[in-house]
Amino acid sequence: MYEPKTKETDADVIEFIESVESVKKRQDAYKLLELFEQTSGYPPKMWGPSIIGFGSYHYVYKTGHKGDAPLVGFSPRKAKISLYFATGDENRGPLLEKFGKHTSGKSCVYINKTEDIDLEVLQQVIRQSIEFLQVLYPEKK
Repeated sequence: MYEPKTKETDADVIEFIESVESVKKRQDAYKLLELFEQTSGYPPKMWGPSIIGFGSYHYVYKTGHKGDAPLVGFSPRKAKISLYFATGDENRGPLLEKFGKHTSGKSCVYINKTEDIDLEVLQQVIRQSIEFLQVLYPEKK
């Protein structure tokens, strides 16, 4: 049985940020922490050893693979800062055109520093990603 590596943990978010070697990445992490928390409305939680996630959802794929993941999140990695959003959101493209200097993958957007991006557009991407996931995976009551 497949066991996902990235699970919510009880690790301390501030301790994790304080362990980031680069002073600049630490400063950016605190800026992102505040922005993600205010925009998402969810408190920060550690997911695995290095992802700070906000909110969560339960997914089930057609293959039967299922698990939990943060609605949005970020990680101040050594090379770049990874921003985590919903996979499959086709409406993110137009927002990313106004986002600023970045590269992107399926669910990640990579930035060097927060000064490279438009933080208001980041807030729009966070809100859109959460809405997309909440429609795709509605909470079962």
